[in-house]
Amino acid sequence: MRTIDYIQLEEKYGAKNYQPLDVVISKAEGVWVWDVEGKRYLDCLSAYSALNQGHRHPRILQALVEQAGRVTLTSRAFRNDQLPLLEKELCELTGFEVLLPMNSGAEAVETALKAARKWGYTVKGLPADRAEIIVCDGNFHGRTITIVSFSSEDQYRAGFGPLTPGFVTIPFGDAAALEAAITPNTVAFLVEPLQGEGGVIVPPDGYLRRVREICDRRNILFIADEIQSGLGRTGRFFACDWEEVQPDMVVIGKALSGGFYPVSAVLASQEVLGVFCPGDHGSTFGGNPLGCAVARAAVQVLIDEGLIENAVELGSYLMGRLSRIESEHIKEVRGKGLLIGVELFPRAGGAHRFCEALKEQGILAKETREHVIRFAPPLVITRPEIDWALERIEAVLK
Repeated sequence: MRTIDYIQLEEKYGAKNYQPLDVVISKAEGVWVWDVEGKRYLDCLSAYSALNQGHRHPRILQALVEQAGRVTLTSRAFRNDQLPLLEKELCELTGFEVLLPMNSGAEAVETALKAARKWGYTVKGLPADRAEIIVCDGNFHGRTITIVSFSSEDQYRAGFGPLTPGFVTIPFGDAAALEAAITPNTVAFLVEPLQGEGGVIVPPDGYLRRVREICDRRNILFIADEIQSGLGRTGRFFACDWEEVQPDMVVIGKALSGGFYPVSAVLASQEVLGVFCPGDHGSTFGGNPLGCAVARAAVQVLIDEGLIENAVELGSYLMGRLSRIESEHIKEVRGKGLLIGVELFPRAGGAHRFCEALKEQGILAKETREHVIRFAPPLVITRPEIDWALERIEAVLK
């Protein structure tokens, strides 16, 4: 079958909730993917940072195959021999006390929201059903009914009401706005340390330290959504590590499984996640042995192979080279590590057409918002591969 055949099948039988580039991928390895006709592309999206370890990393693949040959699913009605090891390894690595596993990133965010609300009632002592959580303009935390209820994107909310109450929105990167928005009913502040879907927006230096100080002083929880910015993407294990702050809860997913299996989690203290009693929250697949074995291998690959350090070195190189491109279309280049956004002037006609042109040159990237091209290749990328990509990116942007 040809590319057009697969596209026609999807158009006929698939729901229209995505608008993908018209490339049909059938094979992948490392930073490269191939379409059904054999053309090779460099993946500069990494499945929105789920593929930090690259496509089909052999160590993670081996862990998947070996575990699949033993046991894949037990449900949490019974214990398994992989979940305790994942809990121990991630808690000791990150300095948190407790891990609660889930599957998708949105599930993990919902878990954190539920924990924050119950903490507000059982620990902070708020009256029932009064809890408020502060979020940021431009956020992206998932697409459940509750999460889209506090999105600032009209399309994400339109047609899905009635929306969930209990959320207050403030500008991103503005610590003074956080301070001013806190009320006696505030239980938490949910924030991405760096907004990916929002346009690769980096907050001012010192912002996260200021957030940590405000949350401590006002007795509210600091929740960091590190689903996209975490696990080495920005050049630290967590993006919050750049400012040496530890949130009360960290939400992780995507690269936690290296692209092999949906795995997410919430990390927190015993005081916070200890508010859950048996039956309060759960998931049939959350913490399953196959997912846990894959996650253990995925995290170890990041550390053993120096991929976090690679993100710092090659991210700085890539951003520097992108910043030097002389193009009338480029307004700004920004980012951290290997999460980089190239914002175009509105007169450029939108980022989507540039992504289409990049595809023709063998580069797969995707727009975020209307005018930003996001470049986020797997952390296994090499300098020669970046140079290969830059030659083509520069030609398109010029």
